[in-house]
Amino acid sequence: MSCTLSSAMIDRPPLQLVKGMPILGPFAENWKDVERFQARSDDLLIATYPKSGTTWVSKIVDLILNTGDTEKSQKGAIFERVPFLECSGPSMPSGTEILNKQDFPRVIKTHLPVEVLPQSFLDKKCKVIYVARNAKDVAVSYYHFNRMALGHPDPGTWDEFLNNFMEGNVAFGRWSTHVKGWWKMRQQTDMLYLFYEDMLEDPRREIMKVLNFMNKKLPDEIVEKILKHTSFQAMKENPKTNYTAIPSTIMDQSVSPFMRKGICGDWKNHFTVSQSERLDEYYQKEMSGTDLSFRFLV
Repeated sequence: MSCTLSSAMIDRPPLQLVKGMPILGPFAENWKDVERFQARSDDLLIATYPKSGTTWVSKIVDLILNTGDTEKSQKGAIFERVPFLECSGPSMPSGTEILNKQDFPRVIKTHLPVEVLPQSFLDKKCKVIYVARNAKDVAVSYYHFNRMALGHPDPGTWDEFLNNFMEGNVAFGRWSTHVKGWWKMRQQTDMLYLFYEDMLEDPRREIMKVLNFMNKKLPDEIVEKILKHTSFQAMKENPKTNYTAIPSTIMDQSVSPFMRKGICGDWKNHFTVSQSERLDEYYQKEMSGTDLSFRFLV
C-alpha cells in the first residue's frame, strides 16, 4: 500500500468485490472516484500485480525524471512521489484526491487489472510501464506482505494463502489474469513490459530500457548513480523507500519487512513438493494459449 494510511485500518477489513475483482474494503468505497479519474496525456502509469517490483521501478523512474539527483528524489517517500491511484482509507486523502491536486506531469502507481483500469488512461494514450514477476515468488512475497500489512485480511497459514492466491481470492484477483491482461494490452497502448527476473539479471540493461521508453538520455555516470541507488540493499536501507515511514499499527515490519529479500527463487524455501506441483499445474493451465512465459530461477 502506498498512500498514507490511518490507524483506523488496523481491524483487517474483509475484501470486497468490485466488478468481480477482490479489493480492500476502503479502496472499494472510493471506487466511483477511481472509475471516473481523468488521466492526462503526459501521465506515466506504473502497473503491477502486488509484490512484483513496483517500488523498485517507481524509484528508477523518479530518479530518471530528476536526472539522478538523489537529493530531489529524497524530498518525499516514494509513495508520496508516486501516488497509488486506488488507495483510500478512513481519515486520509485518497490516491485520486492527491493526484487531482497535482498540476505537473504525474507518475502514478496502480495494481489494477487492465480490465478495470479507468478508461481515461487508454483514451489519453498514456505511457505504461508494467512489471511482471513469476507466480511462485509473488505468492511467497504476497503472503509475507499480508502478514505484516494490517489493512489486508489475515492470510492464515501459508497453505491457505497459496490456495486463495491460485483461486484469485486475494486483493486484485488472479495473478494469471493480471499478467496476461496487461501482456495483451501492450499491443494496443504505449507500454514497456518488464520482467522482475530480467531486472535482477541485468539491472543496468533494464534501466536503459526504461530510459529509452521515457525518451530520456543521461550520461553513463548518472546511469551508474541510478543503478547504485536502486539496488535492493540501498532501497532497503533508505527510509524513503523501505516504508518505515508507515506506522507499525498499519505495517508491522517486526513481522516481516516491507523489503524482504528481493530475489528470484525464494519460493524454494517455502513450497513443499506437493505445493510446487500444484502451482506448476495451475501455471500450465492458466498460461496455455499465450506466448507469455516466466522464469522461476535466474
